[in-house]
Amino acid sequence: MQTRLNNLLKTLGPGIIFAGMCIGVSHLVQSTRAGADYGFSLLIFVIAANLFKYPFFEFSSRYTAATGRSILDGYAKVGIWILWVYGAVTFMSMFIVTATVTFVAAGLLSNLMGLNVSTDLWAALIFFLCVVLLSTGKYNALDGLLKVVSTVLLFSTLTAATIAFINGRVPMAEEFVPKEVLAPEGIIFLIALMGWMPTAVDMSTWTGLWAEARMKQTGYRPTKKETLLDFNLGYGITALLAIVFLSLGALVLFGTGITLSNSSAAFAGQLIGMYTSSIGEWSYIIIAAAAFSTMFSTSITVLDGYGRSMERLQMLLSGKSRRWSYTMWIGVVTIGAYVVISQFLNDLKSLVDLATILSFVIAPLAAYLNYRVILSRDVTNDFQPPYWLKLLAQAGLVFLTLFTLIYFGELLF
Repeated sequence: MQTRLNNLLKTLGPGIIFAGMCIGVSHLVQSTRAGADYGFSLLIFVIAANLFKYPFFEFSSRYTAATGRSILDGYAKVGIWILWVYGAVTFMSMFIVTATVTFVAAGLLSNLMGLNVSTDLWAALIFFLCVVLLSTGKYNALDGLLKVVSTVLLFSTLTAATIAFINGRVPMAEEFVPKEVLAPEGIIFLIALMGWMPTAVDMSTWTGLWAEARMKQTGYRPTKKETLLDFNLGYGITALLAIVFLSLGALVLFGTGITLSNSSAAFAGQLIGMYTSSIGEWSYIIIAAAAFSTMFSTSITVLDGYGRSMERLQMLLSGKSRRWSYTMWIGVVTIGAYVVISQFLNDLKSLVDLATILSFVIAPLAAYLNYRVILSRDVTNDFQPPYWLKLLAQAGLVFLTLFTLIYFGELLF
């Protein structure tokens, strides 16, 4: 019994990091906006996105359990063309995605510190801290940080939501007019909401890279059951919290006539105020610190994920492993993301929607790549996904493709 517990503790880590990555913009910003603007109308779509994306994230962890390698290595075995496609998709999105999560983190830091400093300067500080931590500590720093902040935010959010449910919805303002989900603006926001719910599908490759790092850290290779338990724990937490954040927005902000700000610092104040209105003003510093820590963990996780994936991609394409590659790529991503932030200083919503819509548009392709690899000969029969999961994956491909076509239809017509 003691041995099994020790092995499980050695396994846990990649799922927590995955949860830390997810519980960021998709939850704090998009889920809150969904509840604030549409009440509970979009709840079914949040559940559907988490359900239909599940197989493609699970396939990444399953592949690593089967082979001991990231699914990126599986892409290379199926065909080099897949690596080039993945590389193009990643390069197209990594600056915008990293900019988005760090922009929100900078707003929360500005709110927490209470200093009149430009958001781009706070973002520069966050980028500096991330690069220093990752270039010196890599996985160990990331693993320890996320376990603490994820736990604090989890309990804070559940407490605020429970109190909000007990108190019930706030009274609706007389002049309040609810937004229409089926209006063009509503459909565009719906696509953006599902784009990062729980996160972008192309980021699924990162769980395998973190699992590899965990195996090197502990010297233990988990079983399939242990690997999937770790993943399912992280995925389940993210799905639950997505619903909780939407509920908070619906219970505390929907119907009040309050519009969420386009300034990252002002939005941060509204977000924290949503908590303190439920829990009490005494909780301000705890919530502010937990919210910033969570977004900081998302920033460092995203930067680490892009650094690891581009490092592995470069190695697979060139056949050579270079020790400086990881640090070089996190530097490239940091500089590119900072340039993006400088262009969107007073337009938080546009930046978030751009990043999340881009992720949703490329989701069908990323999902198909994982589906293709998990069914390849590289995965033995005992690691193949069960029949129900294959069916869910096929349904997920239809779901993602359908909504992508709807989005393009809205743009064209």
